Amino acid sequence: MISVAVSRLSISSPVHFKWSKFSSRNNIDIVLDIVGGSQWPELLKNLKKGGKYGSVGATGGPIVELDLRTLYLKDLSLFGSTYQSKEAFVNLIDYIEKGQIQPMVAKTFPLKDIVEAQKTFLSKKFTGKIVLQISE
Repeated sequence: MISVAVSRLSISSPVHFKWSKFSSRNNIDIVLDIVGGSQWPELLKNLKKGGKYGSVGATGGPIVELDLRTLYLKDLSLFGSTYQSKEAFVNLIDYIEKGQIQPMVAKTFPLKDIVEAQKTFLSKKFTGKIVLQISE
């Protein structure tokens, strides 16, 4: 499903940070970051001149350090996004209900195990969503 969305956006070579080692490539056009935190400087470093960085979350921590020289010498654009229209949300739910998009679920916990679910969440050693099941 991600590859379909990526191809519709005309992105030729998506890179998943967790699976990649950037090592001074400086050739990334755009980063959509849901994590933030300590990886922030590395992501900015690897954007090419005129690149764009979008923050759509801060699960890795809300506070980051910015060397302003990286911003202006590379002519980078930074943006944040949290809001989508009601129509976009309804459209997303429709895709999910039709099975065209499947959210990545790391682990599902019954509500009685909420403490264990919180510990898993705080460990940051998972990919996807942590789900609490209200009824069994």
